[in-house]
This record gives sequence, C-alpha cells and structure tokens, in this order.
Amino acid sequence: MTAKIQLIGVKKRFGAKQVLDGVDLEIAPGTSLVIIGGSGTGKSVTIKSILGILAPDEGRILVDGEDVTHLRGRTREPLMRKFGMLFQGGALFDSLPVWENVAFGLIQGRGMARATAKDIAISKLSKVGLSEYVAYLSPAELSGGMQKRVGLARAIAADPEIIFFDEPTTGLDPIMADVINDLIVATVKDVGATALSITHDMASARKISDNIAMLYGGRIIWQGPTDQIDHSGNPYVDQFIHGRAEGPIKMAVRK
Repeated sequence: MTAKIQLIGVKKRFGAKQVLDGVDLEIAPGTSLVIIGGSGTGKSVTIKSILGILAPDEGRILVDGEDVTHLRGRTREPLMRKFGMLFQGGALFDSLPVWENVAFGLIQGRGMARATAKDIAISKLSKVGLSEYVAYLSPAELSGGMQKRVGLARAIAADPEIIFFDEPTTGLDPIMADVINDLIVATVKDVGATALSITHDMASARKISDNIAMLYGGRIIWQGPTDQIDHSGNPYVDQFIHGRAEGPIKMAVRK
C-alpha cells in the first residue's frame, strides 16, 4: 500500500541550528499519527515542510507516492486541496462571522458561491456540535472551546483527504480538551481522512492517534502503535510520556 504521507531524510536548518536532521516518517492512508516531542524539537517545522510553507534543505516529501518537495505556486494548488488544518490558536478572522470563517477556503480558494458555502459551513458546524445560531456570531463572542470547534469545522469544510492538527488542546481545560479530542476522532472518521497531529499533551496523543512518533534531536527516535508506547523500551520516550525531570532529556534552564 502506498503511504499517504512519506518523509525521507528530511533536513532543515535555521542558521547554526539544525532543527530537522534526517526525518523519516510514513503515514498509512486513513490512519491518525501524532508526533510528540518537547518545545523546539521541530514538530511544527515538520508540518510546515509538508504544507510547503518551508522548503527542506535536503530529503524528499511524498504525498500519495508523488514527490511534492519542490512544488510551488500553481503547481501546488491541487495538492493543497487535499489538506485541511486546525491551527493552534484557532486563527479565526475577527472581522468575519463564524460561518464565513468556516467557509473561507470554499469561497476564496475554490470560488464557491456564498450561499452554497454558507450551507456547507452550517452543516459542518453541526457536526462539531454547534447550532446555526452560532454561525452568525463573531469569534470574539465564543469561548476557547467553541473557537476550537469552529476551527475544526473549517478544517473539514472541504472534506479533505489529510487533516493537520497543531496542538489541538492547547489552552483548554481538561474536560474541554477531552471533548475536542472526541470530536477530532469522530470527524476524522466521518470524513475518512488521514490525520497528522503534533502535541506535547499525552492524554490527547493517546486518544486521537493510531500511531505515535517521537521527534528528538532532529530525528524520529521511536514510532509505533499507540498501545505500545508504554513498552517502547526507549528511555527518551519513557521520560517524555511520564513527564519525568530525570532522564536522558536535559532541559535547558537559563540562570
């Protein structure tokens, strides 16, 4: 079976800092993979490289077996239509009502008629548990959890083949985080998408993933089924998932 997403030896440097140092990663169609790792380990850089926001210095990125590493401009548009994204901070437009936030990509990116896009937006909002009444509110009138739901509705608005989740539960209380996790699992299955998420929240990682990969030192140091992570045999993984101060991962502390 051809991988939905495959990274082969991907490297990315910023000045003197080697952020990605040969990332190898493979995600099967219809599965959900979560990349875990501490702050500054390159999780966001990995996603941005797949999205084409950043260009790798070395290596290859394949989507559905096609090398998309160097696609730019108009040649990248068909690829981008496969993607949906839930941003960490929601990234909603304050000047637009909720429904128009959800429909933004349909109207601006695909030239869909506003009335049609609005109907789709309201339908997607219902899938994440929000009523039509919410569609006419502004983002400023929503709680953090509701904003995440709107962001999720926007991510699935065009029924994407691949959905990216960037720290989906950041800033939420534990109960709302669990609600969002449940919604992610349900909506990904409903759309039939492949999912790639990045997080340092292990409760979220365990709930929304089929497989987990840990990024450390610019490389994937462990990858496997979620139910095997507690028996990884990797001291770095073990320290991270249990949140232990003592272990091979040393945190830089400024004095």
